[in-house]
Amino acid sequence: MSNPLADMDKPDVIFCIGTNMTECHPVAATRIKRAVARGAKLIVADPRRIALAEMADIYLPLRVGSDVALLLGMAHVIAREGLLDDDFVADRTTEGRDFMEHVLEYPPEWAESITGVDAKLIAEAARWYAKAERGAIYYTLGITEHICGVDNVQSLCNLALMTGNVGREGTGINPMRGQNNIQGAGDSGALPNNYPGFQDVLDPVYQAKFAEAYGREVDLELGPTKVTALDMCGDRIRAMIINGENTVVTDPDREHCEHALGSLDHLVVIDIFLTETAQLADVVLPATAWAETDGVCSNTERRVQRLRKAVDPPGEAKPDWWCVSRIAQRMGLEGFEFESAKEVFNELCSLSPIYAGLDWDLIADGEYHWPVPEPGHPGTPILHKGEFENGRGIFQLIRYRDPAETISDEYPIWLTTGRRLPAYHTRTQTGRAAGIEYLLSEESLEMHPSDVSKWGLEDGGWAMMSSPRGQVRIKVEANDRSPPGTVFASFSFNDVPVNFLTGGGYDPITHTAELKVCPVRVEPV
Repeated sequence: MSNPLADMDKPDVIFCIGTNMTECHPVAATRIKRAVARGAKLIVADPRRIALAEMADIYLPLRVGSDVALLLGMAHVIAREGLLDDDFVADRTTEGRDFMEHVLEYPPEWAESITGVDAKLIAEAARWYAKAERGAIYYTLGITEHICGVDNVQSLCNLALMTGNVGREGTGINPMRGQNNIQGAGDSGALPNNYPGFQDVLDPVYQAKFAEAYGREVDLELGPTKVTALDMCGDRIRAMIINGENTVVTDPDREHCEHALGSLDHLVVIDIFLTETAQLADVVLPATAWAETDGVCSNTERRVQRLRKAVDPPGEAKPDWWCVSRIAQRMGLEGFEFESAKEVFNELCSLSPIYAGLDWDLIADGEYHWPVPEPGHPGTPILHKGEFENGRGIFQLIRYRDPAETISDEYPIWLTTGRRLPAYHTRTQTGRAAGIEYLLSEESLEMHPSDVSKWGLEDGGWAMMSSPRGQVRIKVEANDRSPPGTVFASFSFNDVPVNFLTGGGYDPITHTAELKVCPVRVEPV
C-alpha cells in the first residue's frame, strides 16, 4: 500500500475494484463507510453486487476478467477530456506521450462491448476520479488472481499517474493484503526473485552482499514460484517443506496439486492443525499459534509490529522460526543458530535497507511504517512523496486480453471465487469454532434466480458444477448478488473443493493463478 490505513477516510473519491472489502477486510472497511458518511464519493467495480456496491455512488458491474478493458476506457476519457494533472505528468512521469496516444484507441464504447458496463457510467467514473482533489484506489485479489494480474495493477497505476493521485495524503494505490503478514513474508525474502528487502537476486551487487553475509555462495538465478515448484515435484524437486499453508485446498487444480505432492520422496508440513495438506506429509511439525508466539508482523500498510506471546504453547509446538532453523542446522547449514525471534528480526534489519533503521526493541509500540532507512528515521507512512525511488513513474502500454479460458457451449457459465466473512481462508482455524460453524456450516453456489429456473435447479437443492478439470457437488443459493450467467462460491470448504475446478491459466510474470475466472457447466443432481 502506498498510503496508511488512517488515510482511508480522507479521500474525496474512493475507487474500489476487485475487492469485497466488507467481508475480506471488515475492520478496514469501516473506514470506507466513515468516508462515505462524511461525503466522499464511492466508485465500485465488481462483477457481483457486493455490500460495497450497495453503498456506491457509481457501481460498475463488469464481466469477470474484463478489468483491463474498463480501466483503458476510463484512461481514454481522462486523456480525451484533458483531465490530466499536467504538472505531475511532466515533472514525475515518463512515456506519457505514447501512453496518451495509446489509450485514445479505447473509448468507453469499446470498453462497454467487453465489460458490459454502460459507456456513460465508465465515463462518469473516470471524470469523478480525475477531478477529485484526493482520489484513492483500493484493490485485492479480484485484480491480481488473473492471467493479466500484472496488467490490471499497472492499469491502476496508469490512472494514478495520469491524475497525480499518488504521494499525497488520502490518495494512492492500495492493495489490501489477503492475510496477516503476507507483506512481512515478502519483506523477509519469501519471494523467488528478491532477497530480503526486495533486493534483486540477479543483481551481482546483492549476490555479493548476501554471499558475504551468509558465508557461502548464493544461487545466481531466480528461484521457482510455487506453481513452478509443484510442476517440478518428483523430478528436480524431491523434498519440500510447506509452512503454514493448506496448499491442496487453496491452490487451483487440486488433482494436479495432490499428484505433485504425492510424487515427492519427502514432504514436511509445519502447521498448527492437521490440515488436508498435512495429512499428505511424511513429517508434521506442530507450530505455535499467534497467541503462543513472540515475533514480528508487517501488515498491509507496511506497519512493523511486535507480536507478544500471551500463553505457552501446548505439547511440543514450536515457533516457525525455530522449526526452520533447527532443520537447517540438522542439514549442516551454518548461520541458523538462532535462539530467539529477536535475533532473527535483528538480522533482517541488518540486511534489508527498508528495515535498516529498526531493531527489535524499537518496534515495541508498532509506530513505524517501512521504509525506515536509518536509525532515527521516523518511518514512511506515505510512499512516493516528492519523487519515485526509480526517478519517475513509468506509464505502461497495456492491451486487453481474454481470460485463459472463456465460456463455450460445453461450459457456458462464468465461475468466480472468493471468501466469505464467517469462513477465513480454508477454515483451518475458523472451521473449528462452534459459533462460526453456526453462522456458516456449508458451502453454496450463489446464482441469479433467473438462472436457477433456467437451468432446472431449485433454491436449496443440489447441483453438479463441472469444468475441464472435474466436477463438484454443491448446494444452490438463489440471490441477485451475481448477475445472470455468473456463479460464485468460496474455496473454504474441503468437502466442496471448488478449487478442484479452477486453474485454467497463470499470470506469466507472477505465476498467480487465474482463480477469479473459470468457465463451468451447472446441472441439477
